Amino acid sequence: MTTSEDFSLVVNGSHRSVVDALPGESLLFVLRERLGLIGSKNACEEGECGSCTVRLDGETVCSCLVLAAAAADREVVTIEGLTSEEAVLSDVQQAFLDAGAVQCGFCTPGLLMAVDALLDADDEPDELTVREAISGNLCRCTGYGRILDAVDRAASARRSQVTP
Repeated sequence: MTTSEDFSLVVNGSHRSVVDALPGESLLFVLRERLGLIGSKNACEEGECGSCTVRLDGETVCSCLVLAAAAADREVVTIEGLTSEEAVLSDVQQAFLDAGAVQCGFCTPGLLMAVDALLDADDEPDELTVREAISGNLCRCTGYGRILDAVDRAASARRSQVTP
């Protein structure tokens, strides 16, 4: 007999209760199916495509590989957490739009999360660093040239906001 679990997650700055979760449920499943946060995409369920990327305590992770109960009381930031409460796009989201780095959009949430984390750590990454940071995210439509351009645009936007 499988027993269910109750726990709490801190998602995008808000405490969210998870009731009757099964022990094997992934963080991705809980975010999408139990909490209604459908921005993170479910594709490979093997941590190969990156479409489910979220930040867990500041680190990018494939949420399909994390047991939801293991994230209890930890800070989870999803793609929904990048947009401000006033629905203003983040610098990374705006840069992707401006660069045309979005086509079908399936990979976009994971790429945005990976790029946001990269630029939080380094607002002037070289191309190799960018390629390494997004290497866990597969895109089949847009092409990586536009994505690299979007990262450059977002990095420039961040650098211009920093006060000396």
